[in-house]
Amino acid sequence: MIVIVDYGMGNLKSVQNAFAKIGHRTLITDDPKQIKKASALVLPGVGAFRDAIKFLKDKKIDKELIDAIKAGKPFLGICLGMQLLFAFSEEGGLFAGLNIIPGGAKRLPVSVKCPHLGWNRVKFIYNDNQSMNSIFKDVWDESYFYFVHSYYCEVDNSRIIYSTTDYGLVFPSSIRRDNLYGVQFHPEKSSEQGLKILKNFGELS
Repeated sequence: MIVIVDYGMGNLKSVQNAFAKIGHRTLITDDPKQIKKASALVLPGVGAFRDAIKFLKDKKIDKELIDAIKAGKPFLGICLGMQLLFAFSEEGGLFAGLNIIPGGAKRLPVSVKCPHLGWNRVKFIYNDNQSMNSIFKDVWDESYFYFVHSYYCEVDNSRIIYSTTDYGLVFPSSIRRDNLYGVQFHPEKSSEQGLKILKNFGELS
């Protein structure tokens, strides 16, 4: 079962509906016991980093997420869900994240309109996007995906950056480390190419 983690905010139903459209069953839950049983995990989100990380820690969900990633279960962080994987965020202050990925979330430059809202191009920086174990299999390079965010992830290890997007600066729009994926855009709102990503992820579980 693919578990969509409920931490009190975000677009959970739209993510679930997108998975259902491509034939994958999912469960939305904030129960650590159900999260522990998951074959794959999705951490979606639109909202405040501080409130999200507090909820995850208060409910002891953070430990289950870290254990699942260490156990090799397929894991996908979407938008805020990707930012929560990092060591910190500067949103509304300085707050510690799950600290799975070195780096942190920083404000987009003042030279651009915030939030970054709408369609933008995603450019792959590695050539293995067609590999069978990738959520980007059969996804076109430089496809357009839907973004809604004011903060971006600054990644310490550039080797895990899978794609970039240009919006006042070139930022990582997706990352990959082994079984762990993160996307700054919203695949559930990104039409055919976004559904391909969710379909590929579902097939990893």
